[in-house]
Amino acid sequence: MSFAQDHSPEIEQLEDKRKAARWYAVQVASGCEKRVKANLEQRIHTLDVADRILRIQIPKTPTVKVRKDGSRHHGEEKVFPGYVLVRMIMDDDAWLVVKNTPNVINFVGSEQRRSVGRGRGHVKPVPLSPGEVERIFKQVEVQEPVVKIDTEVGDKIIVLSGPFKDFEGEVVEVSPERSKVKALLSIFGRDTPVELEFNQIEKQN
Repeated sequence: MSFAQDHSPEIEQLEDKRKAARWYAVQVASGCEKRVKANLEQRIHTLDVADRILRIQIPKTPTVKVRKDGSRHHGEEKVFPGYVLVRMIMDDDAWLVVKNTPNVINFVGSEQRRSVGRGRGHVKPVPLSPGEVERIFKQVEVQEPVVKIDTEVGDKIIVLSGPFKDFEGEVVEVSPERSKVKALLSIFGRDTPVELEFNQIEKQN
């Protein structure tokens, strides 16, 4: 007597479908990524296509924003603003569900030219390559928080702490990955390049 559990044809069919699913990039109206994701998740169940539209992602990376008082605010930033990634099995029904979701502009793909007349043709959705998918999700998983500061080259700054406290200068280099800037400070009557931490400076109006 065998105790091995037989997989039902329905389960095997579902597994085959999942293997056939691919990731697609969908362009959406600016700032509407979360709204599109929520609407699409609702429509998937209402229109009974949960077996074909399997996952919706808005890839994000952690960020740290340095405020004027030197405090740090932890948050997230979209990797691809204006786009949502959808893992799905592409067929006419699933395509329509995504395409007709409010604030969806179109799938990313190749434009099929119209045989007659003017105007834009139909965009044929093109799935992301396995390499692109791996790179996107690996970037999201291992990404160190990106430090953001409202300072750029040419800005006038004042030093808030350290040996150059109260010195004024001009930013000549910004290094977000190191959370530092290089500024020219007037020391003994000469412009001297000095490296400073983000939380050591404040931008002057």
